[in-house]
Amino acid sequence: MENCRKTERERMTNGESFFTNNPQLMEDKKNARILCSRFNSSPEDESLRKALLKQLFGHCGERIAIKPPFHCDYGYNIFAGDDLFINFDCVFLDAAPIRIGEHCMIGPKTCIYAIGHPLDAESRREKIGIPKPVTIGDNVWIGGGVTILPGVSIGDSTVIAAASVVTKSFPDHVVIAGNPAKIIKNIEE
Repeated sequence: MENCRKTERERMTNGESFFTNNPQLMEDKKNARILCSRFNSSPEDESLRKALLKQLFGHCGERIAIKPPFHCDYGYNIFAGDDLFINFDCVFLDAAPIRIGEHCMIGPKTCIYAIGHPLDAESRREKIGIPKPVTIGDNVWIGGGVTILPGVSIGDSTVIAAASVVTKSFPDHVVIAGNPAKIIKNIEE
């Protein structure tokens, strides 16, 4: 009889709780750190950087620019659209998919977390991760120092003010700000 048990990577990518210190996942993280290190130490050569991002990301659109340093957990769960700019010192924890639309700008020191952990201490000690995808629409501008938490969706043409902490999803065409972020203005199209 065939073993039907899912691997921890399958559990993670299917949105199920998983053991974060699984040897295969630790190897995946090591590979992502190696690629990030190469990217971060690369010369100002956009074709070389693009080639590294194509190896690292699950999908890498055209006209993508990331200013090093950039860090992520796995890389293969990051799906970047065309015409994306990511400024210096961003961190993407991509246990679940992080999907970024087209024509987006992400400010420096932005952190996007697609993983959480259990509230009870015993489960945390067992290194349990809870993956929740993050989706960012088209034409989104994210200011510097923003933190986006697991499970959040950001609508098209939304602007997130600098230093905001985004704890819930928001619709299209709004400006959000604060900790926790809230709508402060509608954008007329």
